[in-house]
Amino acid sequence: MPSGNYTLRARYGLIVPSSNRMVEPHAAQYTPSGVVCHVTRLRMTGPYFMPLEELLPKVTEAAELLADAKCDPIVFHCTANSMSDGLEGEGRIKEAIEKASGRPAATTASATMAAFKHFSAKRVVLVSPYPRASHEHELEFLTEAGCEIVGEKNLGLKGSDAYCSMPASDWYDTLLQMKNEKADIYFASCANIQALGALEDMEKALGAPVVTSNQLVIWQALRMADVADPVPGLGRLAA
Repeated sequence: MPSGNYTLRARYGLIVPSSNRMVEPHAAQYTPSGVVCHVTRLRMTGPYFMPLEELLPKVTEAAELLADAKCDPIVFHCTANSMSDGLEGEGRIKEAIEKASGRPAATTASATMAAFKHFSAKRVVLVSPYPRASHEHELEFLTEAGCEIVGEKNLGLKGSDAYCSMPASDWYDTLLQMKNEKADIYFASCANIQALGALEDMEKALGAPVVTSNQLVIWQALRMADVADPVPGLGRLAA
């Protein structure tokens, strides 16, 4: 019979778009034993996209809900939304979470920059599934944050169904087509994609670090919770 013994090491909370179908499977697969991930959903992408002033009250409520579950830290996990209003907007999202919850906060954008800093990476190849306008916002954010874009491509997929149904093998093929000897790092952006499944193979083929949104957010949340375990499958970032 199972003993029922369980040592809780940490809880982290994620605020994700309501249409996302990849975050929870990835968190379940890559979160170490004794760490729990809790998720709250918001309608904030596609037809529900809204200006930051309208989004912040919803983020505040979501942060309060995750604080009720004793999550520490809390991460706003939507790559496009966290980057769409630049560094100033990203800071406002993080500030709203911390004020509402009393817990340390991050966003996908700040986790991205922490991952780049971990590798001392400045020259970036960015690939996203987004339409051009959303992709351009990410290019602007990364440039504002001090990155040099040495390659970029948006796939223009038709919404969240297409984002999460594109297989990892197609992400592998796409990133390899973007191989660039100038690149310090490759970024497959979006929390609702399967790229993580091919990440370590991509790193081997490209000879450089590869990051993707779910991987780097799990990594950053664990770091903020003082969990430093190597995580198989999360590539060089969590080795």
